[in-house]
Amino acid sequence: MTASILIFGFSLILLAYWFRASCLLLLRNNSGKYRVLDPRFGFHGIKDRLQAGADPEAMHEVLARDYRLLTYLLGHAAALSLDSLEDRLLVLDYKVMQWYYRLTKSAAPEHARRALLEMAAVVGVLAQHVGEQAGVEYQA
Repeated sequence: MTASILIFGFSLILLAYWFRASCLLLLRNNSGKYRVLDPRFGFHGIKDRLQAGADPEAMHEVLARDYRLLTYLLGHAAALSLDSLEDRLLVLDYKVMQWYYRLTKSAAPEHARRALLEMAAVVGVLAQHVGEQAGVEYQA
């Protein structure tokens, strides 16, 4: 019985480690590759605004709005979807980081800022994937 519990616990730890490592690798491979689909998206300026001392809660609201817009587009456009495992992992990572932000925003503000930066990177990569599927032409 004890061995089963230890194996189960160790397996959960390894699964969590694999998930975080996979998400960070996906974000690192796609970092800097995305371009803004529309200037009304706010995710691209989150890093600069946080470094300038912007309110993290306001930045969280900007990211939530961008994420809602992307999920709306995905839900209502027939040709758009996030079917790949990588995209689904990033969506799950966004939700985990959102939860982490809520837990740490008052107790550990620096951790909350890092969660916001990761959420912004996830939204950027997902917006890039949606833009590629939609055939959006980017301006340099």
